[in-house]
Amino acid sequence: MPESKFLQTFRKVFREHPEMFTALEEYDKTGKLPKIKYKTRANFTIDADLLRRFRTYCKKEGYNMSKLIEKHLQEELKKAK
Repeated sequence: MPESKFLQTFRKVFREHPEMFTALEEYDKTGKLPKIKYKTRANFTIDADLLRRFRTYCKKEGYNMSKLIEKHLQEELKKAK
């Protein structure tokens, strides 16, 4: 028996975003909706000159360094699929 379109969509969303359902469970228990996405600090080592140039570039262009790095990481991960 084929699954309904709704169930197919639900299963896809549940696989891709389980944190949403965890947040809804928390809301059901406490009446408060927690943040779904959290940021975490990453520690890694890069060339000092590269960091200086990147910081200068971001400041000049008005970019947020973290957001720009996130964007490029997401693009790289999409290529890996």
